[in-house]
Formats: sequence, C-alpha cells, structure tokens
Amino acid sequence: MIVCGLDEAGRGPLAGPVVAAAVVLDPARPIAGLADSKKLTPARRDALYAEITEKASAWALGRAEVEEIDRINILQAALLAMRRAVEALPLRVDHVLVDGDRIPQGLHCTAEALVGGDGREPCISAASIVAKVSRDREMTLLDRLYPGYGFAGHKGYPTRAHLEALRTLGVTEIHRRSFGPVKRLLELRGGVEPNGGRR
Repeated sequence: MIVCGLDEAGRGPLAGPVVAAAVVLDPARPIAGLADSKKLTPARRDALYAEITEKASAWALGRAEVEEIDRINILQAALLAMRRAVEALPLRVDHVLVDGDRIPQGLHCTAEALVGGDGREPCISAASIVAKVSRDREMTLLDRLYPGYGFAGHKGYPTRAHLEALRTLGVTEIHRRSFGPVKRLLELRGGVEPNGGRR
C-alpha cells in the first residue's frame, strides 16, 4: 500500500499563499531526524528538505492563492491546497495521512486525519518540512518584490514590524483582505489603499 503524508504551511500569515506538500517516503532510503517543521531550526529544515526531495519516492506541492483564501476562507483554502498536492503527485497513492482534524474533500483514496501527526508520522513530518521550506522561500522572493514589509523575516505573519509596515506602506496585492488586521486597516481608510488601489 502506498501511503503519503500531507500537511500545509501558511494558515496564520496576513500575506501570501497557503502551501501544502504531499510526500511518499521510500522505506529503502530512511531519513533521520524527521520532526514537526516548527520544532526545527531553519538550517535543519533546509537540510532535511534537500534530503526529503532527493530520497522520497514522490513529493508534490499544492497551493491556494490569496484571492482563493479571501473567497472561501483559510480553512477551506488549506484543504484545497492539500487536495491539489495529492493530485499533483506523479504516482497514485492508496492512503493519505493528514496532519490535523480535517480531511480534504475529493481525494481518490482513503484518508486519515491525525492531530499532531507532524510529530508522530514520519511521512507527515516530511510533508510539513517541504511545505514550510517551500513557502518560506517564496516569501523571501516576495520580499524583493515588496520591499519594506520584511517578508523575508516574518514570512507574512502578523509581527509588530509587519503590522507597522502595513500601517505605513499600505496593503499590497498579496495581503489577505479577509484577515482582521488587513480588513480593519482597509475599513479605516474607506477601502482605499495608500497607493490609490481599491479592494
């Protein structure tokens, strides 16, 4: 039976997509040190990402964009990204182990939701790492396109620096307008952004 681990990164940020990863590990090529990505240092995550993407039998990413997050809400967008990750795998899996308490709709196989699965199941840990590193790298690239917001550092999360940058520089097209701090700022300014754009 072919089993894949499934996890996502980016539910909490105010900006950027939510990114999911599906990973099928190869039992013949074990990877030491797999753990919940949030408990690993960035350097360790990067090293494991390289090892996972080299040794895994298969892996794939799925995503949901900011427009989708605002339209269907972050939970549904995360589940959509996870389904897309499974669909993008180059092989057909028999069973999916999902981190959390929800299972994406429309999967072509059986699935099981495991709360805290990213710390218990190696394939989910691997998916957690691939999703986190992939999204973090994308936010670092977006930092160059949107200077001054600090995306390379906070990755879009609502840090004090990010909130101050939002107040000073305004809302960009990669900000999630349905999220409280962004929504309140737009309402305060009558829906008009400092650069003259509208919601």
